[in-house]
Amino acid sequence: MGDNVEVGVYPLAQALEQSDELGLDLVEISPKADPPVCKIIDYKKFLYEQKKREKAMKAKATKVIVKEIRFGPNTDDHDYAFKKKHAEKFLRDGAKLKAYVFFKGRSIVYKDKGEILLLRLAQELEELGKVEQLPKLEGKRMTMFIAPKTRK
Repeated sequence: MGDNVEVGVYPLAQALEQSDELGLDLVEISPKADPPVCKIIDYKKFLYEQKKREKAMKAKATKVIVKEIRFGPNTDDHDYAFKKKHAEKFLRDGAKLKAYVFFKGRSIVYKDKGEILLLRLAQELEELGKVEQLPKLEGKRMTMFIAPKTRK
């Protein structure tokens, strides 16, 4: 935007002449105004700045990462502790956690064991995350979602 450009009302021909002299473009800012509002600017630079702003906004938008942890209905204490440690790390890093129990073959008879395991995990991760979806059986897997608690 040229600093030496006077602000006022000009006929179109004069405005175009001024923009030509400055080697810039006459750009209509608000066409509905009476008279229409125009600015003398470098249009390519304006578009470039606009793209840059949009890109910065996009970069600031949060991307949701979902990490998965898989258990069996009869996961022993050592494996459970090991996987819980990973879950804690994922939540600390700000990722959503999808914990699920996978039932192979006839192990579907241990549905209650799977649910207890997931609820235990949710309870032990209470400090770091909140349950977004309670354990829900879908086919051969029981899934639960935990979202990280927002830091203050």
